[in-house]
Amino acid sequence: MNKKIITSLAAAASTMAVAGSTALNAFAEGEASGSANGQQPGGMSLLSMPLMLIIMFVLLYFMAIRPQKKRDKELKEMQESLQVGDEIVTGGGIVGIVVSVGEDTVVIETGGAKHKLRIKNWAITENVSAAERIKEAKAAGKKSASVASAAVVDDDDDDKKSKKKNKKKEDEEE
Repeated sequence: MNKKIITSLAAAASTMAVAGSTALNAFAEGEASGSANGQQPGGMSLLSMPLMLIIMFVLLYFMAIRPQKKRDKELKEMQESLQVGDEIVTGGGIVGIVVSVGEDTVVIETGGAKHKLRIKNWAITENVSAAERIKEAKAAGKKSASVASAAVVDDDDDDKKSKKKNKKKEDEEE
């Protein structure tokens, strides 16, 4: 998506450069011929310059501003539609599973030790579970598909530690 924006901005910049040089050439030609014929110099270039600027701003709006607003709207909708059990990624790269959802904060569970973090909604950049559901729905050819929530896979070391803790508890109870 970023390549499209860069390409469109480069096209707009080159269009602006061509329009500017054309306007300057027209102004210079009009001034040279106008002084010889007694006509008003640069009359046509004064009308074409604002028209070219308007066209460039319209192109900029449709190529850069409008798509960015659409992405922002989709991101906000994704942040508001979080559910318990969704796997999310924050802007800082933290991956976790949503444990509870508040008004403007979300509690996530991260890592094998099941640490809980409270983060702001605006920090969430991706909902991995929702993205997986959409991919599977497209692959299945359906409009919507239900997929079980994604889970964090524990390391083998964490499993061994939890088993040792359970054995210690059993030994203490005996």
